[in-house]
Amino acid sequence: MSKQSADEQNSLNILDDLIAIARRKGAEAADAVRIQGTSVNVSVRQGETEEIERSEAHDLGLRVLIGKQQAFVSSNDTRPELLEEIVDRALAMARNMPEDEYCGLANPDLLAKDVPELDLFDETTLTPDDLVAIAKEAEDAALGVTGVTNTEGGGASTGRASIALATSGGFRGSYTSSSFSISASVIAGLGQGMERDYDYDSRHFYSDMRSPSEIGKNAGERAVKLLNPRKMPSGHVPVVFSNRVSGSILGHFAGAISGAAIARGTSFLKDHMGAQIFSKDINIIDDPHRLRGAASKPFDGEGVANKRLDLIQDGTLQCWILNSASAMQLGLETNGRATRGTASPPGSGTTNLYMEEGTSPLEGLIADIRSGLYITSLIGFGVNGITGDYSRGAAGFWIENGKIAFPVSELTIAGNLKDMFLNLTPANDLDFRQGTNAPSLRVEGMMVAGT
Repeated sequence: MSKQSADEQNSLNILDDLIAIARRKGAEAADAVRIQGTSVNVSVRQGETEEIERSEAHDLGLRVLIGKQQAFVSSNDTRPELLEEIVDRALAMARNMPEDEYCGLANPDLLAKDVPELDLFDETTLTPDDLVAIAKEAEDAALGVTGVTNTEGGGASTGRASIALATSGGFRGSYTSSSFSISASVIAGLGQGMERDYDYDSRHFYSDMRSPSEIGKNAGERAVKLLNPRKMPSGHVPVVFSNRVSGSILGHFAGAISGAAIARGTSFLKDHMGAQIFSKDINIIDDPHRLRGAASKPFDGEGVANKRLDLIQDGTLQCWILNSASAMQLGLETNGRATRGTASPPGSGTTNLYMEEGTSPLEGLIADIRSGLYITSLIGFGVNGITGDYSRGAAGFWIENGKIAFPVSELTIAGNLKDMFLNLTPANDLDFRQGTNAPSLRVEGMMVAGT
């Protein structure tokens, strides 16, 4: 059980009061969430500080239920004398709302009894001056790369956020996380031949971050490598998604197995439960309890206990992403994937979603490709969630005779996600940098449209 801070306990006390008032005034059930956060962001360009921004958030959200009618009210003012007003507004709205047969609090039997410690908070303190120095170091390293001619700047930030949730069904829980980030974005080349690229890192613990100079140097080297891109003729070739962009493929998969999409019948995977949709060596996992994970959380947005889900096991689809409402629609039980804001009903989503890495290094993945595309950036969003049709702009490098040969740009890649999933091979370069991560992925026979 994680130890609650004074701020978390204060938030829970406010939520308890709010729910007690709601029940006293006629709500049959209620839940409430409080999200607090502070952040400091700095940006520098050409060695000069451009911006120092500090922000604070203190958001409160109340949901009340009267039968099958529900309403939400949010506020950033938690003074005790205003709690009654918040409740009155919510109840008045609920009485005028249409009935929703699937609304309601989570099953009390499924609520989290313990809140695990996930090591999400780092007590390291960085002042604005510290952040400026870090951002300058990243930018200086990028500008030091031969071929870099200009900069879009360096950046650094630090922040903390706490989330408290309470329900009239008996749940009380909270957790606090910290965040740190460093970025650099630069331009290489001159005139019509300029190319831009970037690098960044973001972690809960500052000690886990790559150094500012490494981030800046990587940004500069990436931009220089993109100079003098070529345009290629159209054709069907193998495509390799670098691990910078491969997580987007998992994002499309997660959207397709969202309980809400399945219940509406608007997913191309709606009839594929228990079917093999990836090759048999593919496993995809969602793990909310990964220590220091970018999207870790000790309970879900309804207070339900969450745990690791094997979404794809040996290529076979095992379960949907469910909250209580979508589970009820489908005649199932929530699996602890509710998300929650302060002004809307719980949604559903993944936490630390990842594909297990393969056995081959990236070099091995491309070694037998006579002609193909290695993608380092994607542009636009051309995915049809109903049919699985996929089309996006892309840039990166052309592969010739098993080697990365030269940069390419202004290409469009197209296919269907069903075919892409089945013809996908992962490399062994998985890096847990974001909430959704995948190793580099090779996909056979995609259409690449160029000149």
